Amino acid sequence: MSGTGPAPTERAGEIGARVEAFVRETVAPYEHDPRRDAHGPSDVLVAELRAKAREAGVLTPHILADGSHLDQRETAYVLRQSGLSPLGPIAVNTAAPDEGNMFLLGKVGSEEQKRRFLDPMVRGEARSAFFMTEPAEDGGAGSDPSMMLTTARPDGNHWVVNGRKAFITGAEGAQVGIVMAKSDDGACMFLVDLPDPAITVERVLDTIDSSMPGGHAVVRIDNLRVPADQMLGHSGEGFKYAQIRLAPARLSHCMRWLGACIRANEIATEYACRRHAFGKPLIDHEGVGFMLADNLIDLKQAELMIDWCAGVLDSGGQGGAESSMAKVAVSEALMRVADRCVQTMGGTGVTGDTIVEQVFREIRAFRIYDGPTEVHKWSLAKKIKRDRKDAK
Repeated sequence: MSGTGPAPTERAGEIGARVEAFVRETVAPYEHDPRRDAHGPSDVLVAELRAKAREAGVLTPHILADGSHLDQRETAYVLRQSGLSPLGPIAVNTAAPDEGNMFLLGKVGSEEQKRRFLDPMVRGEARSAFFMTEPAEDGGAGSDPSMMLTTARPDGNHWVVNGRKAFITGAEGAQVGIVMAKSDDGACMFLVDLPDPAITVERVLDTIDSSMPGGHAVVRIDNLRVPADQMLGHSGEGFKYAQIRLAPARLSHCMRWLGACIRANEIATEYACRRHAFGKPLIDHEGVGFMLADNLIDLKQAELMIDWCAGVLDSGGQGGAESSMAKVAVSEALMRVADRCVQTMGGTGVTGDTIVEQVFREIRAFRIYDGPTEVHKWSLAKKIKRDRKDAK
């Protein structure tokens, strides 16, 4: 019993079943492949896995042949299956930041921008990076994007961008970049080919997680010249475009890591049924059995929160408050699940013999990424106050 429900549509069920089979049968055996380091899988490993996904017909499964996307509830089902291995999302091309960047370009990009930047990403031939967060020591933007220090100034038919960025996922080795900067009009987004001599990776940070190729980098941007036709949309509208990406990207993190925790719970359950102590299987000890029962409850609640928020987005809602609630509820629930899996497995749970230890680390990072719990709660509290004032 995985603790999750059926597919929302026949189409999603068929795609999800193929993705699940591929991740379990083809990707999972690579989980101990040596072509990984503390920052993530190597690009050589990524290319090999994507070639297998392409051959199996499951590459970029959330985007259909005509360029249209599955709806959010369908996407939730498919991305959950891709997350059954930490390597699954990168293998089938549903991983962050690429999945969110593809969604944004599909919504905002011009036809030429889609041809040049989006199509190679959909084909799994290019990785991308989203350059928004800035170093705390500089006083730059983090959870508060209005603190952005990176500047963009017009120069003929180009824009010149200067600044520093931090925690830029996948910057090392990416071929497509979306750079956020501030012009006199406000926030802007620029599409850039990578690598570019004006963009220097100062260092790749040592972080608790290790599932994303290229890791998370600190980057310096020195007089980056971007042709005007590579601005995404219009000057000053960058925050509006960020909102298009924001809620679905928050939710897709929840989808993928729900899959990872389902698999971790399967491993912990199998261990508890096989391992004996004090004269009986661990599962027969109430303390262990209750932990696994609590896992099923948290997994089901996480699934329902994701499905609820996806339904809001599918109905045309912006989903800001709903995605904040889902991000908090799901990340906190999955943290409990991952922790109980480690605890159930004892010493084995803290080793790299299974993915349980990695899932625990990844979920801890997930509680920070795309906004820590406290920022989402603060945002919701402001909404409560605003709604009360409007009701008077």
